[in-house]
Amino acid sequence: MLSERIRNMKPSMTVQLTDKLAELKRRGIDVISLNIGEPDFDTPKNIKEAAKKALDGGFTKYTMVSGIYELREGICEKLKKENNIDYTSDEVVVTFGAKQALTNSLLTLCDKGDEVILLTPCWVSYVEMVKLAEAKPVLIETNEKKGFLPDIKKIEKAITEKTKAILINTPNNPTGAVYPKKLLEKLAQLAVKYNFYIISDEIYEKLVYDNAEHISIASLAPEVKERTITINGFSKAFAMTGWRLGYALGPKEVIEGMAALQGHMTSGTNSIAQRGAVEALLNSDAHIEYMVNKYNERRKYLLDRLNNIELIECSDVKGAFYLFPDVSKLFGKRYKDEVIRNSIDVADLLLEEAYIAVVPGIAFEAPNNIRIAYSNSLDNIKEAMDRMEKVLLKIK
Repeated sequence: MLSERIRNMKPSMTVQLTDKLAELKRRGIDVISLNIGEPDFDTPKNIKEAAKKALDGGFTKYTMVSGIYELREGICEKLKKENNIDYTSDEVVVTFGAKQALTNSLLTLCDKGDEVILLTPCWVSYVEMVKLAEAKPVLIETNEKKGFLPDIKKIEKAITEKTKAILINTPNNPTGAVYPKKLLEKLAQLAVKYNFYIISDEIYEKLVYDNAEHISIASLAPEVKERTITINGFSKAFAMTGWRLGYALGPKEVIEGMAALQGHMTSGTNSIAQRGAVEALLNSDAHIEYMVNKYNERRKYLLDRLNNIELIECSDVKGAFYLFPDVSKLFGKRYKDEVIRNSIDVADLLLEEAYIAVVPGIAFEAPNNIRIAYSNSLDNIKEAMDRMEKVLLKIK
């Protein structure tokens, strides 16, 4: 019989959808993928060349569990220059993607019965990661009309003596919300006042638009940094999803615990990929600027098209590469002989009738919404919206 932790775990809806799409595409069906959180851009040539050089040079052996020194030093320099936070190389651990960094931070911090506050809508894996650590997820809903920004009073009410951490994600997946500095200051004050940790997932930090600014919460004060584990990685900003490289920075004791855990689970990350990551940190500004400009062009187009569909409402957001429209006006209506009951039905309808893949909001603890990724070409987005409008015009 399977363990209780596995029996209590929900499979990732986004991963399941990716598998379903692969099958449709194998059958020759032209599906436009607006579901996956993966840049459509190739990894920059200089990064690939650095990895090839490492491979040709025989850099193919085990590395330190926490990552090669050059990469950890590069990460520290990046945080000091871009995020105004001073870390040393022994306060960094390099991981197999930001997912492992998040999971390891929760496993390192939490005991059975501890509580971790999550702000919903939230990424699909957060709840399951907390449960895997035998802690209790405490869900605090954010308000779409307020830009999906959390209510500090609601968070404070949810804090108990068992609160071990709050997990925040800005820019946010799935909503695209970017937390302003004043809000982060209030969150930080709660962490100091009640003595809990902040796990700050900053994987989308480079993807901000219209003069929005990403602030790393650990930069606000020394006492905040002492309670913060900053999570980031290379997949989104550098188009390196398949390279599987993330990292965590935080108090030395916590990072050492995470590295010890990783040593028993996976050991150090791919040596060749780490060499590529060093190059990414050194020489990628022009590539990132190009990507962000393209994403912003798509974001504006998609937002306009969505808000011109009668039964859809979509908030303007300033980060990541997702829009999170409210589709609840479709609930209870009919397409042909079928009643649309929820966001899963909406996603299924778009996939089966329009051959567009989106993710139902229920996967993110937001049953009224769907997530649409604009990490696809503008031409494909235009075609997808034409298909969507054609189908939704038939709604009764």
